[in-house]
Amino acid sequence: MSEYQSTERTRVRRKPSRGSYDREVIHAILDEALICHVGFSVDGQPYVIPTIHTRVGDRLYLHGSTRNRAFNELSEGSPCCVTVSLVDGIVLARSATQHSLNYRSAMIIGSARRVTGPDEKTAALRGVVEHIVPGRWDEVRGPSADELDETQVIAVDIEEASGKARAGRAIDKRDDVDPEKWAGILPLEISTAEPIPGEDVQRDLPVPPHVADWRRGQ
Repeated sequence: MSEYQSTERTRVRRKPSRGSYDREVIHAILDEALICHVGFSVDGQPYVIPTIHTRVGDRLYLHGSTRNRAFNELSEGSPCCVTVSLVDGIVLARSATQHSLNYRSAMIIGSARRVTGPDEKTAALRGVVEHIVPGRWDEVRGPSADELDETQVIAVDIEEASGKARAGRAIDKRDDVDPEKWAGILPLEISTAEPIPGEDVQRDLPVPPHVADWRRGQ
């Protein structure tokens, strides 16, 4: 199926024209985001935690420590909600209430489980590293057995999902339109500065291409 089924939990109700259930659209947002937020409930108390993720097909993998209380709760098969947001611009209108953001977001609902098999866990960790810096995994030492034991990976199958996005200019009310007052869009993007080598790196060692050429969403 090219689209996730729209359900009562994921249907976009506020400005539904901005909503999308298209798999490719939602996957692209998940893949470009560098961080996600995971929401879940423990004994009636809601929690939301930020973490690193990667996507493999219709499954998300989340990375954390075995001492992470939240992940320990999630590992028991808890239902959860995962969200990501990308901010593309600040929308400046002529009235305070018409200001907005241009953005792309996705909401995922699924059930979490702990990844225990070493092969799946290693593949998931590779995916996390490659999600953040493509090309990095092959340049570094892989995890040892002890490091795998100390690392917790949570898998979340995407059961339901929706995306939402805004793009374009400010929508001023007719009475506020005034050519002599500035309105418009301030585009935003993630950029990198000059890479900073570690203190124990050889001084004349060149920066690897996968670091020097890093771009968001590549």
